[in-house]
Amino acid sequence: MPPGQLNDRMGIEILAVSREEVRGRMPVAGNLQPYGLLHGGASGVLAETLGSVLAAQHALPERFPVGLELACTHHRAVTEGWVTGVARPIHVGRSTSTHEIVLTDDQGRRTCTARLTCLHRDSRPRT
Repeated sequence: MPPGQLNDRMGIEILAVSREEVRGRMPVAGNLQPYGLLHGGASGVLAETLGSVLAAQHALPERFPVGLELACTHHRAVTEGWVTGVARPIHVGRSTSTHEIVLTDDQGRRTCTARLTCLHRDSRPRT
């Protein structure tokens, strides 16, 4: 991933990448909403990042994955430490893939469950 993008600003670290799962983490500090809790949008960014990296493992180099839909259910508030995410495929086809991303806090408690569906395009989107 190129430096200086949203992942860097959020402090996201990719820890492991395979076709079966992608693991990563993000600090809670710096990603809080005004009431001192981890921002739900920050959880969404981590989930979409991990799911997109996983989609790329299945689509590239012939096709290029882009997000179609992200759904997040927030189960528990987080106020400190790190949030760790694990993305695993639910469905991988030629033109789409869907992934489940589970986020947990430092105590291993589930904080968010997300589902990302990606379209596998024939070409890279124009920038």
